[in-house]
Parts: sequence; structure tokens; C-alpha cells
Amino acid sequence: MKRRNILSLVGIVLISTLTVGLLSSFTKGSAGFDGHKFPELGYAYNALEPYIDAQTMEIHYSRHHKAYYTNFMTAAEGTDMLKTPLEQIFSNMGKHSATIRNNAGGHYNHNLFWENMTPVKNEIHAQLKAAIEKEFGSVNAFKETFNKAAMTRFGSGWAWLSVDKNGKLFVSSTANQDNPLMDVVEERGTPILGLDVWEHAYYLKYQNKRVDYVNNFWNVVNWKVVNDRLNAALKK
Repeated sequence: MKRRNILSLVGIVLISTLTVGLLSSFTKGSAGFDGHKFPELGYAYNALEPYIDAQTMEIHYSRHHKAYYTNFMTAAEGTDMLKTPLEQIFSNMGKHSATIRNNAGGHYNHNLFWENMTPVKNEIHAQLKAAIEKEFGSVNAFKETFNKAAMTRFGSGWAWLSVDKNGKLFVSSTANQDNPLMDVVEERGTPILGLDVWEHAYYLKYQNKRVDYVNNFWNVVNWKVVNDRLNAALKK
């Protein structure tokens, strides 16, 4: 086997291994929960170029995301939240402070965001494709709906593809670091794909052209992870 092919295979295995670990860390019940961790990124800062540049990735991951994690851990110190999965915290988010809401949300959302991207070209899985076509008519129609949610989110926030309590897919957007798992948002469900539309996620490369950033996102989506998240959500 050629050296280049071996390196590509090793990269795919590494990304898959890290992804499985991160996914399991967010789906454990309290009994199996081993604490909140700051994740490995799973790929190099420049791996998603030309769609997301290395400088943005480094700053976004090592400064912005790390700050959310650190601030959450500091705010949660001395409380049961340190041994409570984020999903459970989100289900009672209305009882918590803005500091917990913003930073726990920021930590979770970015974990999902990194997992939902890959430098490895991949096709949408048949199960996910069928579910999308059932709800939106076609994959292209879904992308248009998702893009609209991302583009019309005023200021900072996120666009989501989620699964509701009846197993149906829906697209929504949330402000700041909220997400569909929180009891404080209007459209609730389990997110399986998320796009960060805070300016720090794209401004160095795209400036005010959010539309270009949103359109280019589809070049780096990790459809396997999205499909795995769909399966996990349907089993809840």
C-alpha cells in the first residue's frame, strides 16, 4: 500500500476513534458519566482548508471553546453539575444562571460542531438521506432550509438539524449559545448537526460574507457522525 494511502487510512481511523469517544461522552447516563472533558480536535487546524482556515480553527478551538469550557467548570465548581451530563443540565436550564447557560451551551455546541466536520470526503448515508427526504422533500431542499436558518439568525447563534420527541427531523436556530436540548428554547429536540454562525467562526476568512461560509460548510460535513447521531436520538 502506498505511504499516502496508509496515512489517509490512519487519519480516518483516528477521526473515527475520537468521534466515537466524544459521542459516548455525551450519551452516558449519570451512572456512567466520567466528568466533563475538553476534547481533542481530531484533525489539524488546516485540515478543513480552503473552506475554514487554519488561523480561525486555532483561535476558535483553543481560545473561544476552551474559554467556554473553563468558565463552565469554574462556575460549576462545588456543585453536582460537575458529575451531571450536559443533557441533564440543559433539561433544567431555566433554573441555572446565565453564566452556566452560556458556557455549558458553548462547550456542548462546540463539541458537536467539531465532530460534525471532517477533512475526509464522504457521502450522506442512506438512512439519513431517507429521513431528510421524508421531512423536507429532498436533500437540496433541506440545505436551503438550513441555510436560511443560519442566514436569518440575527447577531450570534447557531443553526440546527434536530430530532424531535416523535422522531421527526426539524431545522431551527438559537441565539447565543442556546441549543435545542435546553428547556428555555421554543423548538426542542436532540441536535444532530449544528453550524456556528458567531462571527468568530468565520470573520477572518469571510468577513461579512456569512452566506459564503454557510454554503461552504457543506463541503466539510461529516455525514457519518450526523447519521450516528440520528440513530442515537431515535433510540432515546
